[in-house]
Amino acid sequence: PAQQDIRLYGHAIQCRVTTEDPENSFTPDFGRLTAYRSAAGFGIRLDAGTAFTGALITRYYDSLLVKVTAWAPDDKGAARRMDRALREFRIRGVTTNLRFLESLVNHPKFLAADYTTNFIDETPELFRFPVRRDRATRLLSFVGNVIVNGNKEVKDHPLPAYAVTPRAPVFPADEPVTPGTKQLLDELGPVKFAQWMLDQKRVLVTDTTMRDAHQSLLATRVRTRDLTDIAPSYAHLLPDMFSMECWGGATFDVAMRFLNECPWDRLAELRRLMPNLLTQMLLRSANGVGYTNYPDNVIKFFVRQCADAGMDVFRVFDALNWVDNMRVTIDAVLETDRLCEAAICYTGDISDPARTKYDLKYYVNIARELKDAGAHILCIKDMAGVCKPAAARMLVKALKEETGLPIHFHTHDTSGISAASVLAAIEAGADAVDAAVDSMSGLTSQPNLGGLVEALKNTDRDTGLDSAALGRISTYWEHVRTIYGGFEANFRSGDSNVYSHEIPGGQYTNLRQQARSMGIDRRWPEVAKTYAVVNQMFGDVIKVTPISKVVGDLTLLMTTSGITPEEVLDPGKEIAFPESVSQFFRGELGQPYGGFPKSLQDKILKGEKPLTVRPGSVMEATDLDAARIEAEGKVGRKISDRELASYLMYPQVFADYAAHLRTYGDISQVPTRVYFHGMEPGDEIAIHMERGKSLAVRLLALGDARDDGTRTVFFELNGQPRSIKIEDFSLESTRPVNRVADPDNPNHVGAPMPGLIAGVAVQVGQKVMRGDRLLSIEAMKMETGINAERDGVIAEVIVSVDDQVGAKDLLIVFDD
Repeated sequence: PAQQDIRLYGHAIQCRVTTEDPENSFTPDFGRLTAYRSAAGFGIRLDAGTAFTGALITRYYDSLLVKVTAWAPDDKGAARRMDRALREFRIRGVTTNLRFLESLVNHPKFLAADYTTNFIDETPELFRFPVRRDRATRLLSFVGNVIVNGNKEVKDHPLPAYAVTPRAPVFPADEPVTPGTKQLLDELGPVKFAQWMLDQKRVLVTDTTMRDAHQSLLATRVRTRDLTDIAPSYAHLLPDMFSMECWGGATFDVAMRFLNECPWDRLAELRRLMPNLLTQMLLRSANGVGYTNYPDNVIKFFVRQCADAGMDVFRVFDALNWVDNMRVTIDAVLETDRLCEAAICYTGDISDPARTKYDLKYYVNIARELKDAGAHILCIKDMAGVCKPAAARMLVKALKEETGLPIHFHTHDTSGISAASVLAAIEAGADAVDAAVDSMSGLTSQPNLGGLVEALKNTDRDTGLDSAALGRISTYWEHVRTIYGGFEANFRSGDSNVYSHEIPGGQYTNLRQQARSMGIDRRWPEVAKTYAVVNQMFGDVIKVTPISKVVGDLTLLMTTSGITPEEVLDPGKEIAFPESVSQFFRGELGQPYGGFPKSLQDKILKGEKPLTVRPGSVMEATDLDAARIEAEGKVGRKISDRELASYLMYPQVFADYAAHLRTYGDISQVPTRVYFHGMEPGDEIAIHMERGKSLAVRLLALGDARDDGTRTVFFELNGQPRSIKIEDFSLESTRPVNRVADPDNPNHVGAPMPGLIAGVAVQVGQKVMRGDRLLSIEAMKMETGINAERDGVIAEVIVSVDDQVGAKDLLIVFDD
């Protein structure tokens, strides 16, 4: 027929998907297909042969996997249909030309048929491919690693048989919430809001479950998804709550260090899900959310990021109640136009005439200084739970009369009777109090919120909170707590000895966990007694982070090494003090009330001159631009202002978190049970990626060990088979048993505690003098230096950096 008589029925494009690398001159690739998913749909034809999950692509055969043909009535439609088909393919295990084909069929010159045989050579933009996240493979790699190697955070702590998967109440997305304190703060501003607090007859309540409660009971290990799942319930069911303490303190570094999550994402998401409630954080003054002092400009930058991310109430404290050290932080909060709640850390017993160091006058004077500094609210922070009812009554009354500021009372229930102190504080005029949801209350946490609400019902201080709603939320937290059973401290009752040892609630749990990990859990009464002794050797200091950690570090060293208080105080006895202790006595954490014990300070510093002024006043401002460049160099990408704030607080922790993120992606939505304990064959989970996209993951089987030290984990992902090869660390050659130091051999230097060798400062043949640093050991965030106890020559160095050692393992041998 004549050309003009031929009818056009449509247009078609055919693409050949091959295992060729377009970024490497289209060199053929080979290997096994770990995943293969084809496109499908109307107008798509596939001609495939050996392409399937598990197929082996050899270097000796054609690289063609499949021919894809797309048909449509017009050429543009055919190109769009082909683009959609190419994007539907999922091929893993080998490099393919899929991204090149996508670039090609979308290029304007291709669509206009304006090309020649030199088109590819002359069009470099065809090879500018968007970075593919491949989130599913990275997530499966993480889950597979937990299945094969376990999560070290719960090593030797299997999932309790009574564990229950928590189910939070669900609310329609378009259901509005009742306006609450957040809207009131936005409307009134912080100064008028503080006056509103004073005008309230009812007592206002802060729920600490999302921060201090789980920090005290569960080693701060509660993950973001378990917080965000219940957050809408607070917004919908408890709009009369004063604030939600949900951020700051130890939660910041633990999120990155142990949970591989971004703390800023947690704050932003909680802000979104609780739009009517005030968010509240704990801020360690010049320590930020770290364990050391930072330059003033770093603190200001950090506070600004917190406010921008959604923080409303900043509870600011100094570990030594040193108001001079708090002023920069208070000023930074005031500049954000958010609520500044300045805290006075309580210790001692003002109701005991025999304890005169921290008397009522001491606390009143601090309160005056904080009011002058501009605080909107005054907090009594009883971190150990030692403020007895009589003391609470005296203190609240005196501070309220003296300052006229709203009083917020915070305590821990370590003794088991702290609810009485809360009620006494309320009777004395406290405007707000802290409590934790029933199932997360008691012990080292806060007093029972539901019980407090019931106790105040039908009184003029009635909280106005709904008991039934609290019950629903408490049930959720009860189930959440079962999943975290591996982090529960090994105690089930209150401890009235807290009035003697004064260990803060948040540290009490951690210290017992540390004692358990060091094999001295049975010696806990000795640990607690030593803690009290160390406190007195330090001059009876205020024990709150980071000072409480300093006391705890020396306590563990003395207990594990058999060091007596007399030896610590003996100027002639060489002691390798933990670095945190040296840092404290150098004045780097501030100046304690009453000063440092002179003789002990002299022994620790060995002639080094201590700091006597505010640390921030002599620290150079950090070059934020230079710090950003440094951080981006370490993580290999651009970072946000919030990530820069993370880096400024914890450089190495942030770098390690970024590396984990790079390897496994965002694992925050992996179910908690799976995150800690993996899956069993037949288990199926859903991982929410983003709105409208979730992954359905089913574990099919765990392969046998291979001679290369790996196992293959077989999954089903969205109905398609997927296999991941995981290195099995248990198949690696185990470390030989270490030699044990002979305590009677003066040439032997043994490990004072189990840990990781962090540094080795000597080598064989080196002459050392008494007091010289030999090496350092890191254990449970505590680094301890080991110094020579005599002059001598090093004959043998047994260990290297990163070696794991046990207590009394032989580290170094001196020459005879």
